[in-house]
Amino acid sequence: MSVAIPIFKPVSQMQLTPGSTVTIPDVTWEEFESILQELGEKRASRIAYNQGNLEIMVPLPEHEISKDLISDIVKILLKAKGIKYQPFGSTTFKKQGTAGVEADACFYIQNYQQMIGKRRLQPDDPPPDLAIETDVTSKTTLGAYEAIGVPELWIFDSGKLAIYLLKDGKYIKSEQSPYFEDIAITQIIPDTVERSWQVGSFQALEEFANLYLSIIE
Repeated sequence: MSVAIPIFKPVSQMQLTPGSTVTIPDVTWEEFESILQELGEKRASRIAYNQGNLEIMVPLPEHEISKDLISDIVKILLKAKGIKYQPFGSTTFKKQGTAGVEADACFYIQNYQQMIGKRRLQPDDPPPDLAIETDVTSKTTLGAYEAIGVPELWIFDSGKLAIYLLKDGKYIKSEQSPYFEDIAITQIIPDTVERSWQVGSFQALEEFANLYLSIIE
């Protein structure tokens, strides 16, 4: 009679191809912290942890292009509207014992001044005011953002942009962003991303700026 003997390998040894996602259930907070340390900061993968579920995702090249472009659009619009901000990239945000997530890009806007000069997040630091994710439909990821309390979340998936606003601890879908109420964000961003595949990101951003900044001003 043969007996199955479980074999445990470090998460860092997992060979994940671009575009793949691995879900690991029943992960304790201590195990999650250990996995983060094991994976290190210089890695291609992204993580999301919520209530014991851990997801490890490896983005495709198109994911990186889209998230950089969307981040650049946000910076252009905030600057044009005279709104100060502090970008925090793909920093790992946590709610102790409950959730952890790494946005593709995020921005402090209301609390930007408090975050200037921060090299490491502290437990009492506020969450970012706006987070951006591309190609995410996972309940684990959404739940993590809700638990951490990110007020506004943008998800770009399959050529469409969805805006989620936090209300009473849950996300509700919105057609507008409170920061850009006079701008059709859900139309502009997909159009600009699609245009970037035709002419490149540099020209797509130039065309975007020429078309919309005059309207804002």
